[in-house]
Amino acid sequence: MSPRPFSSLVGLALALLLVGCDNASDRAVQVAVIGDPGSPFAGGARLPLAAQLVRSATAEGLVGFDERGRVIPALADRWIVTDDGLSYIFRLRDGTWPDKTALTGDTARAALLQAISGVRGTPLGADLAAINEVRAMAGRVVEIRLHQAQPDFLQLLAQPELGLLRKGRGAGPMRLTRDKDMALLRPIPPEDRGLPEVEDWDKLSRKLRLEALSASTAIERFNAGDVDVVLGGRLADFPRLDASGVSRGAIRLDPVAGLFGLAVINPQGFLVEPGRREALAMAIDRDALASALNVGGWTATTRIVNPGAVDDNGTVGERWPGQSLSERRTVAANRVAAWSDGKAPRLRIALPAGPGSKVLFGRLAEDFKAIGVEAVQVRESEPADLRLVDTVARYVRTGWFLNQLSCANVRVLCSANADRLAGQALLEPDPAKRADLFAQAEAQLTIANSFIPFGVPIRWSLVSGQTTGFMPNPWNVHPLMPLAMLPK
Repeated sequence: MSPRPFSSLVGLALALLLVGCDNASDRAVQVAVIGDPGSPFAGGARLPLAAQLVRSATAEGLVGFDERGRVIPALADRWIVTDDGLSYIFRLRDGTWPDKTALTGDTARAALLQAISGVRGTPLGADLAAINEVRAMAGRVVEIRLHQAQPDFLQLLAQPELGLLRKGRGAGPMRLTRDKDMALLRPIPPEDRGLPEVEDWDKLSRKLRLEALSASTAIERFNAGDVDVVLGGRLADFPRLDASGVSRGAIRLDPVAGLFGLAVINPQGFLVEPGRREALAMAIDRDALASALNVGGWTATTRIVNPGAVDDNGTVGERWPGQSLSERRTVAANRVAAWSDGKAPRLRIALPAGPGSKVLFGRLAEDFKAIGVEAVQVRESEPADLRLVDTVARYVRTGWFLNQLSCANVRVLCSANADRLAGQALLEPDPAKRADLFAQAEAQLTIANSFIPFGVPIRWSLVSGQTTGFMPNPWNVHPLMPLAMLPK
């Protein structure tokens, strides 16, 4: 047999080199988050999605989320909850903070109190109002005592904003390097986090690159194969998927709950009177809106609290039972006519940019025109009368919905009566009485007509075929650590 030509040997060597470089563990996972370029490194009490993902990846809380949205151990490797649900006792894992200070009950308590203080005055801060005391116990033990039982308390502790920091740094599970507006992340070996060593860690873990891009750029790069995962999709950009020819098999919809509707932010003129605000809610054809949005399985509702909330006692139902859309619009048009003296009220509606918002506004403009109201779309940064609220529930109980629309949230019109009843509910130990107080609070907020619900929020992601560690879930939670790990 004749010797293989030198050029063939060189070609074979190059091919083998390329195969080696294409090993799954050598290639960084490319993640794009829809948002502003600098958002992965944003701070403050209200973190954008990209910053939430980076915070969760680099600063664990006592507990965290897995890819299915389930609560899992993080800084605490185990915990117990007392029978009355009023005490959560966490045993911290054996490890240190990044500055090599021991992870103890005292240091964890200080970090947790700092995190709780950081969200004070936000809806999440209101969700944490059940906390009575945080205590450091012997060694690596922390106890959190509550005023009343809160079944979703662990879910709250797993939120990104409650990732714990010491001297501005978190304990992982990933290390962060910043390259301009790009976040470069790498899983920390378990033994460096006080956990048992994992065999072949270098082969199982991968680097991950995260950057925030516009929706159009993220979709374009996903279609080109330059991005593995796109996160943060909302209604505003949903029509881009079909327009860009994205494979239906790549689209993942999260079955979320939350608030999706219009909040009254300028209760002047036509919007001063609750009955006229109700007229707008009565005019909306939610069935036609569902068809226009073209999102499979989307749930419409006229309620502030989504149907199926765990503590819903059934006393508050969908609005205007037995009335047809035509009948509702007749009532609404009469209220408009009684105020307008023949001149149509003109309302500015602030919506995010994007083709989905164009579809939504088109439906709203037609619905409002049917009762004699003129609608004008404005940018989110511009003065407006009504503004879109599009927020996923961190837990599906009445309290979450009420906290989002409470008077503590100064950006929206609110109801002091609803806040008072919700506050009483937080102090009520009897579950049945508490549910009744929450229902009364929802009824008061409904009467105020400060929020016009459409239905549940819409959340989508794009996921390539080779991606591992991603699962749709009810919380729209997609942590980076699982995306960076290969199956064993």
